[in-house]
Amino acid sequence: MQGIVREKNANLFLIESQDKLYQLHPSGKTKLSGVFVGDKVEFSQSITKVYERKNLLIRPPLANIDKIFIVICPKPKPDFVLVDKIMTYCYLNKIEPVLTINKCDMAEGSFIDEVFKNYGKILPIIKISAKNDDIKELEENLSGTCALAGQSAVGKSSIINAILKDNIADVGELSKKIERGKQTTRLVKLYKIGQSYLADTAGFSMLDLSMISDLDYRELSYYYPDFLEGRAKCKYRSCLHENGDCGVLLLLNQGKISKLRYENYLKILYELKNAKKY
Repeated sequence: MQGIVREKNANLFLIESQDKLYQLHPSGKTKLSGVFVGDKVEFSQSITKVYERKNLLIRPPLANIDKIFIVICPKPKPDFVLVDKIMTYCYLNKIEPVLTINKCDMAEGSFIDEVFKNYGKILPIIKISAKNDDIKELEENLSGTCALAGQSAVGKSSIINAILKDNIADVGELSKKIERGKQTTRLVKLYKIGQSYLADTAGFSMLDLSMISDLDYRELSYYYPDFLEGRAKCKYRSCLHENGDCGVLLLLNQGKISKLRYENYLKILYELKNAKKY
């Protein structure tokens, strides 16, 4: 039989096949190679084969992801460097990123306007409010195997509860003193929604691209689609867009590239360059 891995608990896996669920252990061979949530597998009394993957993410540990909803909200204050890192991670793994503004009922117009100003021409942006069950736009964008990603306390678990009309996923509280979330999601699982799947993932306080990918710092700008026109105008093939006669800087000075995005690029570039030294 064939199915999809929907949940992992230690060495026991929940497999869905033809609308039925099976709890199985991997065989010796598949145990050695590893089985992940999202894997397409073959099984009988145990999991006997894992089919070739479209992608395999290290963090969160998920396979065959088609789309990631990068969730932000007014509070906690968004970490847009993290947003750019997740976007780059998506592009590296052939995943479509969708920027998702949750808690829109709390957001001032200027907040949403700034998000669209910096990201509106780069990737899809949707607006939702899980608290008010206003998640239609996200539901309409579900296709294939998807995941929610972002900082803690942005409402990822609340989004799943709103979609499923049940308190299935754990919901954390926002620390009033430091405005950071308390992590509640510990296990990775896929929730079935129509013919699609959606995973809630652990909140991110940081994401080190040098640890979870083989991205070379000299290639980082290729994962900034808004730099495309500027890169073509650079006089130097190996330009890192830090200074000099650079097409990216030219567009930045003309206001055609977001200053926020450019500053995020420099921060990530520095991290990757620094990691290369060790």
